[in-house]
Amino acid sequence: MTSALMPTYARQPIAFVRGEGSRLYTANGDAYLDALTGIAVCGLGHAHPVVARAIAEQAATLVHTSNLYQVPLQEELGEALRQVSGMDLCFFGNSGAEANEAAIKLARMFGHRKNVAVPAIIVMENSFHGRTLATLSATGNKKVQTGFEPLVQGFARVPFDDVAAVEAAIVANPDIVAILVEPIQGEGGLRPPAAGLSGYLEALRALCDRHDLLLMLDEIQTGNGRTGKYFAYQHTAIRPDVLTTAKGLGNGFPIGACLVSGKANDLFHPGNHGSTYGGTPLGCRAALTVVQELQKGPIENAAVMGERMMSGFREALADLPVQVNGKGLMIGLRLPRACGELVAQARDEEKLLINVTADCVVRLLPALNLSAADADEIVLRVSRLIRRFLAA
Repeated sequence: MTSALMPTYARQPIAFVRGEGSRLYTANGDAYLDALTGIAVCGLGHAHPVVARAIAEQAATLVHTSNLYQVPLQEELGEALRQVSGMDLCFFGNSGAEANEAAIKLARMFGHRKNVAVPAIIVMENSFHGRTLATLSATGNKKVQTGFEPLVQGFARVPFDDVAAVEAAIVANPDIVAILVEPIQGEGGLRPPAAGLSGYLEALRALCDRHDLLLMLDEIQTGNGRTGKYFAYQHTAIRPDVLTTAKGLGNGFPIGACLVSGKANDLFHPGNHGSTYGGTPLGCRAALTVVQELQKGPIENAAVMGERMMSGFREALADLPVQVNGKGLMIGLRLPRACGELVAQARDEEKLLINVTADCVVRLLPALNLSAADADEIVLRVSRLIRRFLAA
């Protein structure tokens, strides 16, 4: 029988029926150590008992009413995110792409308020912001754009981690109204700024202040404790004007958020933006529980386990041409050649789930409440794989 699904994914020949913590299980009971967590989604691990109980209780109480009415749990989640972020206001959608769509619309509204007829946003090469038409246009990856032209206009692209190129683009184009950037590029090869988050983001903040632009941070992947702070920009002294997040916000339940502060606060008014499923009672109960649980130790654990793993990799692979990058439990191992086959080898030979991005970077995004024993086991299995691969 042929599948009823559109062939939009090159799926691996494996399926999981159950999860617990850092492990996923097949129907025949085989256990796999998950070092990817749904691509930085299940930050509290699989089937977290407190989150599962909250979802079950809310599903039996009230799932959806629509944004025609007040949603008390939406207010609670908004306040919780305001407290952990230092931002002012929230808009809820269903995904990271929707959060970034809201950010793009905010930038255009900001530009029109300044009488800029054709507002433009600076975005980065090798970035990833989503697969809707606007967000894939903002994305710096030709592969995801091919076949969907004409792309949405209004984006000026510069190299990531190049403040001089950003400043030159601002000077050259008076229609620039915002900068959209990932603090650490995820899909683009897990690239942190060379001078650190402070050096890069603080320089961008200064440019935005000088030229009256919005600084918009895409923290879809870096947010919700992934880097050892609730948001990656909290490793610095800055605050963005617009902040987007999703992935780990619901620990697997689909929810995204666009947060604003300062000069972005008064851009949206009733009728400017909306989402049928954005901020349902069920989604907000799930996310509110996640926000609360993350603050009970997993964020600090991510910082400690991240240092433990990166130190372990540097020691285990010291004699090999492997570059170890990352922050917290967002770790990338850059190999000297394309290594996509390591995904299948890790799965089949080591019972380990990993990802390869940018062709040659092994990307690891394990649960934030990862145990020291599991952290060491990931280092052991991945180092063994890489050593065999590079010796071949």
